[in-house]
Amino acid sequence: MSRTLTIALSQLNPTVGDVDGNIGLIGAARAAAAGARLVVCGELVVSGYPPEDLVLRSDFQNLIEDRVRELAAATADGGPAVLLGSPWRSEGALHNASLLLDGGRIAAVGLKHELPNYGVFDEKRIFTAGPCPEPMIFDGARLGVMICEDMWKPEVTAHLKEAGADILVVLNGSPFELDKPTVRRDRARARTAESGLPLIYVNLVGGQDELVFDGGTFVIDCNGDTLVLAAAWESATVPSHWRAQAGGGWACEPGTVDRPAAGLEAIYRALITGLGDYVGKNAFAGVLIGLSGGIDSALTAAVAVDALGAAKVHCVMMPSPYTSPESLEDAAETAGLLGVRLDSISIVPAMNAFNEMLSESFAGHSPDVTEENIQSRSRGLTLMALSNKLGYMVLSTGNKSEMSVGYATIYGDMCGGFSVLKDVYKSTVFALARWRNLESPKGALGPAGPVMPERVITKPPSAELRPGQTDQDSLPPYDELDAILKCLIEEEMPLEDAAARGFDADRVRMVWRLLDRAEYKRRQAPPGVKITSRAFGRDRRYPLTNEF
Repeated sequence: MSRTLTIALSQLNPTVGDVDGNIGLIGAARAAAAGARLVVCGELVVSGYPPEDLVLRSDFQNLIEDRVRELAAATADGGPAVLLGSPWRSEGALHNASLLLDGGRIAAVGLKHELPNYGVFDEKRIFTAGPCPEPMIFDGARLGVMICEDMWKPEVTAHLKEAGADILVVLNGSPFELDKPTVRRDRARARTAESGLPLIYVNLVGGQDELVFDGGTFVIDCNGDTLVLAAAWESATVPSHWRAQAGGGWACEPGTVDRPAAGLEAIYRALITGLGDYVGKNAFAGVLIGLSGGIDSALTAAVAVDALGAAKVHCVMMPSPYTSPESLEDAAETAGLLGVRLDSISIVPAMNAFNEMLSESFAGHSPDVTEENIQSRSRGLTLMALSNKLGYMVLSTGNKSEMSVGYATIYGDMCGGFSVLKDVYKSTVFALARWRNLESPKGALGPAGPVMPERVITKPPSAELRPGQTDQDSLPPYDELDAILKCLIEEEMPLEDAAARGFDADRVRMVWRLLDRAEYKRRQAPPGVKITSRAFGRDRRYPLTNEF
């Protein structure tokens, strides 16, 4: 009779710092996988990922180690063993570790060898790199356990192969960004092709501050074919069934292969996940949105309703003398489609009060952008007052295009505790709005039909801070602007190389000047969901004082 082994793959949604809660998630996954011999969880699932400087606290480290030992003792009950990721101290150093808990004890420990130190990652600042790990022996199988970055380079896989590993097992805390699932799969296939070994890849899921984790746990065979694929954006524990081969090694039987989320659907679900977990994990009662009748606030409101439900979303229209009748109508219709409360609070009294207060100081000066910013700040002050009184968190509604070139007002439309569209270019905002009007994403709490009137998408964007104003009065068309910005931000191109893409050189220089000058504003912006490879804040860190 051939030997078999059932390994449950558990993609969990931990919360950084909630060690007891995270251990509880692992325990629940273990209970749900009663027929399995082993449950595999993601990277640093015990502490939550990324723990940042919290993990440097000795009391936090002590709590983690106590709870892991308690969970290890629980595996003496005859149920599944557990392979998990956790911070762990070894010989006086702190490591990002994999721990095999079996038979009431910590049966094996592996230490992450490749510590990423780019983009959102700064693990070399926190952890000590371990040596290349050795296989963990479990029920006759030699598990070549790696941790996330260990899979991205061939060294660790080659070492495990040489040491006799049968199955590669990768614990991951791999944040989502556009096209990342394809990149992960390509790297995994490269490792299986080099080693001739099958590979298990277990990722985290959920939101943690600006990062979102999309799950997408999978098993591929030595030919790179997908045998198991868990659903994206959902906590799940899925089985994988393995059989020892007569000639040596192990093979996985074909199992459940879920449909992966891609393109606009993946972006939208990332936004839902990021906002939903930020509000939920921080125990906010709900969110407050300035609904202007424009596309950014309409899309923000749609994401909020899909993430939280209409009862937790409170919208406010704050008209000025420059607010068009169409904007009033569009805001009301958007609120009606979403089923949210919409209040109307005019900022005209505030504008008049500021004009009177500042009349003497402004004597001899013509009206300019100052008066426009007063309108925006009057709205910000109104929203923050409502937030304080009602206990709802304000969502800012600006997009990446606007934040890139500084078309946002500090203490005005930048007010808020979270920015849903912070890493979403304006051209993608349009595409997402069209997509959401036609599609209802899985798990969404909002309406199945349209979420905003078509006119919100088709009318020229405008801040409506002066008569007849449109964004294109002073900016290139958004398709062109976004293409230039991607050259300068995501690709870090010299200006000459960006112009060589077919853009006017003077326009590229203008966009660069705006991008550079707005850095001080971005430093004061709220956090928001990362979806690109170069999000402002964690990824792209430029000096404020900069004469380059």
